[in-house]
Amino acid sequence: MARGLDALALGDDIARGLGRNVALLRAMGALGAIVLTGAAVAAAGPIAFTGLAVPHIARALVGPGHRQLLPMAALLGPVMLLLADVLGRVVVRPSEVPVAVMTALAGVPFLIVLVRRKAVAAV
Repeated sequence: MARGLDALALGDDIARGLGRNVALLRAMGALGAIVLTGAAVAAAGPIAFTGLAVPHIARALVGPGHRQLLPMAALLGPVMLLLADVLGRVVVRPSEVPVAVMTALAGVPFLIVLVRRKAVAAV
């Protein structure tokens, strides 16, 4: 779906002009996001800021192209969780800081910087 998502990022009219079925593309993208989110939450629990921050960090690293962005986000998510877990176990020895707290400590400042840096578009 990476090429279709790239076309959709240009706008609905341009995606249609490029021969993409916009409604099907949106439906398949939503279905993929729902299934992957459900599987991730079932496997790892609700770790909120990983899902919010990782795609934006990946986009900052590789740019907006979905062919590079999707694999980078898929790789960066587990790496961020692993680092958060290791730091949570090391920082307050002998007890532990929950991984959700550590990901929030990493994710909140990044998201604040991201929101402050981008101008909000008027609807």
